[in-house]
This record gives sequence, C-alpha cells and structure tokens, in this order.
Amino acid sequence: MAALGWLTPRRRSATARSVLAGEASAEAARKNQEAPAPVAEAEEPQFPVLGDEKAAAFFDLDNTVMQGAAIFHFGRGLYKRKFFETRDLARFAWQQAWFRLAGVEDPEHMQDARDSALSIVKGHRVAELQTIGEEIYDEYMAERIWPGTRALAQAHLDAGQKVWLVTAAPVEIAGVIARRLGLTGALGTVAESVGGVYTGKLVGEPLHGPAKAEAVRALAAAEGLDLSRCAAYSDSHNDIPMLSLVGHPYAINPDTKLRKHAREMDWRLRDYRTGRKAAKVGIPAAAGVGAVAGGTAAAIALSRRRR
Repeated sequence: MAALGWLTPRRRSATARSVLAGEASAEAARKNQEAPAPVAEAEEPQFPVLGDEKAAAFFDLDNTVMQGAAIFHFGRGLYKRKFFETRDLARFAWQQAWFRLAGVEDPEHMQDARDSALSIVKGHRVAELQTIGEEIYDEYMAERIWPGTRALAQAHLDAGQKVWLVTAAPVEIAGVIARRLGLTGALGTVAESVGGVYTGKLVGEPLHGPAKAEAVRALAAAEGLDLSRCAAYSDSHNDIPMLSLVGHPYAINPDTKLRKHAREMDWRLRDYRTGRKAAKVGIPAAAGVGAVAGGTAAAIALSRRRR
C-alpha cells in the first residue's frame, strides 16, 4: 500500500513524512483523474426577461393575487350599502350552498345564480359601481393581497412588461383592483350596459375556464404579444387552458388538481399560504350576516372554484 511505502528502505534525502505526503498526493490525483468531473448545474435564465416587449404576464385574481374571492368581498360591501334585501340573501345563500355541496355546476342552478346576480346591479349606473368598488377595495381587499404574488407581478412590471388580471369577477371590479396595484389592466366578465346603466344581461358568458384562455389569446393578438414568451399564474385547475397557452405557466397556491397537473407538466409552483388548505373560497362562520353576503357575492361571481 502506498501509505506504507515509507517503511521500505530508500536512498533519498526526503524525510519519511515527506515521502508519505507525496505518495498520498499522487494516489489522490490518480483517483480524481479516474472519477468523472462533477457537472455544474446550468444557471436558470433570468426571468422575466428585461425589455422583452413581446412578453406579458396574466394573473388570475381569486386566491392567486388576493386571498379569497374578490366578488365575495365586493358582496359584503354591497350588503353594507343595502343593495340586498333579506329574501335576496336567503336565495343567494341557498345557491352558494348548492354549488359547494353538489360539487358540480348544474346548468339550471348556474343560470339561476347568474340571473340573481345580475338582478342586483340591474338599473344601477356603471360609474356608481366603480366608485363603490374603490371604497370596498380599501375596506376589504387591500389587506388580502398576497405579498409573494404581488412581488411576481412587480418583477414583470420592472422588466418593462405589461401585467393583466384575468378573472371571472366583473370587469369593473377587476379594473379597480388592477389600478390600485399599479398593473396594466384587467380582463373580466362584462355585464351589458346601455347609456351607462346595467341592463341585467351579460355580454357573452362569464370569463371562466376556456373563456379566460380565449380572452388572453385575443388580447395577445391585439397587443402583438408572443404567448410562448408570456407568463400566466393561477391557483385553479379551471385555468389550465389559460396556463397551457403560455410558455411560462405558474401554479400559485394551487388546488389539488392543479398541483398534480403542474407536477406532471413540470410547471413551476409557488405557495404563499401558511397551510395547504388555506384561503378557500367560502363563508366564514365568524363573519355573521356579512358572510351570508359573501355567499351572495360568490353567486355574483358567476363561476365557482371547487377545492
């Protein structure tokens, strides 16, 4: 053994300890030569790309940018301002309970929920709802913005890219939130208005699921964006069509189905909740009558997120 070589008589001036050190060094060198060199991990390319004018970011709102449903909080504000009567609360609460317990979006119940929701704003002026939306943002929404997601959006803005909210909430509410966060704008469900007054009808259908993907596709075409260079962020498996459109999909605070899909597709995940089951859309028991208004609001959302 090389380590015992210094015991063999030698005619040289080196000391025994020098010989031992030299032979040990030679042996180590040979081992290192035979062993494959460690492969350095490739550095992750910078993202978002600074100055990429063909790129933009699309953020789902509920439980992605903001804890809970925006329309839930909006409903609380409307109830506080006496937009609802007691009989409306009972009907809306029943519709919300159906969605949560049945676990399916039955067409008849969905139509009933849409009609009930639209009846609330029918006859009201668009400008009135926008002003109320500003007040409700300060009352209920500002403190519920996820700092982590907000930082992601800011990174895109800092890179010179446009950032859009994409939500089933009414576009007026989405626009208020986008403006208050300093984002570019918002895609949302459009309620028909004539002369600045809501008619109680929708333009098309709620911006939910595949409709979100179509809205993003249309906006990208109008803005001259390259979707393969764009990013999209969502918590819900309902938004898989939108996430699949872009080159950089992110699952944020994902539900079970989206988490599974994201792992299968090797999408990036971020979770800013303190618990895996946190921030579900629902009716908190401690919220009292305002919580029932939240059930109303969930019906107004025109689309339900199942967890």
